[in-house]
Amino acid sequence: MTIHEKLSLIQQEFKSNKWRYNSFSKYNFRSAKEILEVLKPFNKKYKVYFTVNEKYLGDGVIESAATVFDADGANFITATALVGVDFNQKGMQVPQQFGSASSYGKKYALGNLLLIDDTADSDATNTHNKSKSKPKLLKGSESWTKAITFVESGGALNAILSKYDVSSDDILTLKVHEPKWNNWKA
Repeated sequence: MTIHEKLSLIQQEFKSNKWRYNSFSKYNFRSAKEILEVLKPFNKKYKVYFTVNEKYLGDGVIESAATVFDADGANFITATALVGVDFNQKGMQVPQQFGSASSYGKKYALGNLLLIDDTADSDATNTHNKSKSKPKLLKGSESWTKAITFVESGGALNAILSKYDVSSDDILTLKVHEPKWNNWKA
């Protein structure tokens, strides 16, 4: 079996719950450490191993690379993620700012390699025949302008998603306005 076939099977079988909870922003999440823990059984099953490496690119940008290797080390597949260090993060020292960005980078590189999505299971999305429609968030509307301002000021995107029906393209647009993304230096 090729490394590509092995990775395809791992991507199909991989499941990692969001065990951690951010009480400040009120959302569940998974950490890179937890993702790696869930991957360990695949090492033996498919005779592979995983690594995550980082490189500082300067100007507050870290590149994280998640790699799956065949056990012999000859063949591998890598996925990367770029994250910016938020030097304006209140209450954090510079090492903590880098550590936070590093954690995000590792998690997103692993997510890119393993095709981790945030699809909820059927129990989470089942309304049990109760109508729970949310208004659509439309570009150009007053609500859209307020949503952009909210995200730019550090508001949680999940708060908007819990209130409005937002298209996947519009979610990406809102994410670009998050302070951690729009403070990057070119």
